Amino acid sequence: MTEPADRGPVLRRRIEADLDSLREKSQFRTLETAPGINLCSNDYLGLAYDPRLKQAVASALAESAAIGGTGSRLLSGNAPEWAALESAFAEYSGTEAALYFTSGYAANLGLLGSLLKPGDVVFSDALNHASLIDGMRISGATKVIYPHRDTEYLAHALRQHSGGTGARVIVSETVFSMEGDVAPLEDLLRLARDHGAEIVLDEAHATGTRGPRGRGIAAELGAERNVLAIVHTCGKALASAGGFVCGGKMLRNYLINHARTFIFGTAMPPYLARQIEAALGLARAADAERAHLRAISMALRKGLTAAGIPCGTSSTHIVPILLGSNEMALHMAAELQRLGFGVKAIRPPTVPAGTARIRVSLTSRILQEDIRRLIAGAEAAWQSGRRTFAGVAHV
Repeated sequence: MTEPADRGPVLRRRIEADLDSLREKSQFRTLETAPGINLCSNDYLGLAYDPRLKQAVASALAESAAIGGTGSRLLSGNAPEWAALESAFAEYSGTEAALYFTSGYAANLGLLGSLLKPGDVVFSDALNHASLIDGMRISGATKVIYPHRDTEYLAHALRQHSGGTGARVIVSETVFSMEGDVAPLEDLLRLARDHGAEIVLDEAHATGTRGPRGRGIAAELGAERNVLAIVHTCGKALASAGGFVCGGKMLRNYLINHARTFIFGTAMPPYLARQIEAALGLARAADAERAHLRAISMALRKGLTAAGIPCGTSSTHIVPILLGSNEMALHMAAELQRLGFGVKAIRPPTVPAGTARIRVSLTSRILQEDIRRLIAGAEAAWQSGRRTFAGVAHV
């Protein structure tokens, strides 16, 4: 049986129509980088520009026998550097073991996609990251979405799904990437204990920035070994690449044998393990940078609130300027860019419809004077935007 002759043109027309629709809705995105003071960066501790980390990478390259991974770690790519790093990261995370994946996305996909099965029930915060959502989706488990940080709803859902024979797993980010608020981890731990459920935490935006020595929210509560798995990423505060699933030795062995994103991925080059190890050491000692990050984050939230600009429930270095409409978000971004701030409008489908925003992602390299200018610029753009888009819904 032959394919219809117009199969190609149909697909091309569909692509074109989709892109036209995105432009009409002010949702079309490009790869252009906004110049100026970078407020889109996840380099929270400033390590991407740290000469000590650059020197560590140069030394690792010079001393490394190979600069390629050569194959998956189950074949030819399992260099001693990775075993040493995983041991060091397990100690850092406060868990028995750790397993490195080539990205945080791959870690979440491999973890949830292999761990959960049809018949299991997974309870997911409504604002969890796409990598968590995709991992749950491919697993075939029943997915229950609970409203953001709503533990009463979660408790009710756990009771509703108490009769099955499958596993029940609560999945949550600790610092939410678009809201900048923190999961109610104490409540999640209590609910998991009361209902016989497991917990998986994604510490991506807490790694390096929260907890003792930057070890994350779970470490703040001493709960590292009370959860099934903790995912830490290396591409944000650690200025490197990849991610770790941290947990028990049995979990590590299970993932080595079942996580497709680990089994079928080519190993990263050995020198990267040395880079991550050096970044880990710098992050442990970065108490001054963490304190500065807290101070400028608090100043920004206080200034925006005083100006009547909503910033949601943020309590961290991620501070959303909530604007509602795509038009207002684009206006705010353009005005702040004009003042020398590197920002971008975050619009659906990255965030829910009607919640377009500027996501201010602060780093330790940003000064208090920068924050004062940012608040003044945001207030002026807020006022001018509300006049310009008077008929458009805002937050």
